[in-house]
Amino acid sequence: MPWWLLGVSMVATTFSADTPNLVTDIVRQDGVSGNWAWWAFLLTGMLTVFVYSKLWRRSNVLTDLEFYELRYSGRAAAFLRGFRALYLGVFFNVMIMATVCLAAIKIGGVLLNLTPVQTLLIASVVTVIYSSLGGLKGVLITDFIQFIIAMIGSVWASYVIVNLPEVGGLENMLSHPAVQPKLDLLPDFSRTETLIPLFVVPLAVQWWSVWYPGAEPGGGGYIAQRMLSAKNEQHAIGATLFFNIAHYALRPWPWIIIALSSMIVFPNMEAIQAAFPHIAPGIIRHDLAYPAMLTYLPHGLLGLVIASLIAAFMSTISTHLNWGASYVVNDFYKRFVDPEASDSSMVNLGRLSTVVLMVLAAILALYLENAIQAFRILLTIGAGTGLIFILRWFWWRINAFTELAGMVVSFFVAIYFELVHVRLGFEDIPGHYRLLWGVGLTTALWLLITFLTRPTSAEKLREFYLKVKPAGPGWDRIKRRMAENNEEIPVIEHNLSLEVLSVFIGSVTVFSVLFATGYWIYGAVITAMVLTIVSGLGALWLIIMWRRFSK
Repeated sequence: MPWWLLGVSMVATTFSADTPNLVTDIVRQDGVSGNWAWWAFLLTGMLTVFVYSKLWRRSNVLTDLEFYELRYSGRAAAFLRGFRALYLGVFFNVMIMATVCLAAIKIGGVLLNLTPVQTLLIASVVTVIYSSLGGLKGVLITDFIQFIIAMIGSVWASYVIVNLPEVGGLENMLSHPAVQPKLDLLPDFSRTETLIPLFVVPLAVQWWSVWYPGAEPGGGGYIAQRMLSAKNEQHAIGATLFFNIAHYALRPWPWIIIALSSMIVFPNMEAIQAAFPHIAPGIIRHDLAYPAMLTYLPHGLLGLVIASLIAAFMSTISTHLNWGASYVVNDFYKRFVDPEASDSSMVNLGRLSTVVLMVLAAILALYLENAIQAFRILLTIGAGTGLIFILRWFWWRINAFTELAGMVVSFFVAIYFELVHVRLGFEDIPGHYRLLWGVGLTTALWLLITFLTRPTSAEKLREFYLKVKPAGPGWDRIKRRMAENNEEIPVIEHNLSLEVLSVFIGSVTVFSVLFATGYWIYGAVITAMVLTIVSGLGALWLIIMWRRFSK
């Protein structure tokens, strides 16, 4: 597949029906600067672009879980692959889809007066049908169309909403007393109570230490699935580069504008409840302000926006259904249950898996309350494992037990903080401290397990090195063994230092585009112009590096 189709598919998947709700929730509570909780993942994304995308493409696996038996040896590698197929493909996947379904429930309830069950039945059936029939290619093509519809709907809606009489135009919105404290793109550096959780922790720790779907350190999940289906390394790099630019720089501002406008029309949750008395009080949260604002749109545009939200829902759910089914079928059933399974039987099992995953997600969605709740739970579960996914490509000593330890410890640390800590009578711990505890404990234990267990077999490490050709000093031991056996050592053509520099420049460029857009909207012309120039220079560098690294 070409880079542009894969890149748009990545953006469409992360533009789900719950994403505008999540951004609205963040902006209303913590201001625009609260988005650093997910903006910080840009560093992970750029690392994938310039360092890992070509390594994934070189591995030539079908799913990213096949990587485990390419990189590790023995029964531990096989167990890891099978366990993560169910852990990620079913448990984690269902959690993510449930948050998307929760957004659909809120949108359906506010805009269409549907009950949660009605919304889920209508929203799920069509998506399940085309996802099970079309496979990955069908998902990619529909993602492309759905993303265009979704972006037109969000941009047009933001323009109309900010000019509503209730809001009074852009200038009035920006000067409104309820909105002004929320406008800063950077948190107040004099207030450590907000600076640390909203800015310092995400930029210093979260981006490299946490596994989160769509922002996996080193790439993974459906991002890896797209890279592995690219025509070649150049298209893999181009797809992930386009994804990160569009995801972080081009897409957020329409949602932010609507979120800021909502603070004038619905200053608190009581105002939302009063406007929509038929909505269950249990799901009235700040994230409901986004669909609430959409009710002010004129009917024709409202129809288009509802269609765009349906498109966003379908693009995300279809990817997760396809991704989860591929794990269940390829990495569990075919690998451990029936290695001789025919193509037709695997396709049928994939279709059945698609239906089951959708049903489980819909049931779980009925018990969730808001998008940010699930976002924080997933961050906590993945805390401390991110560094493993970064190092396993560049350090021979990482083994299958390393990953097993990281996965198990991070899960139980998350369960303790979410379900046990307060019940034991201890004072609740803020989310960012939970994250730090999770990262610290998990990292310490997986490092200990790494050195207490046997390394991957020398032959498996040799095969991996020859196939993937990773750079850096972490493979010197393997190269020395090959030299002792008079084996030819492959020439590593890429420059790891230049790649890391490109990660930094790429991150600065995308943040410059993001901030320049914001300052143009705010009317800060000089700052916007400076950042626009920086964006242009950075874009030139990215184009040159893309061409260089693709050779």
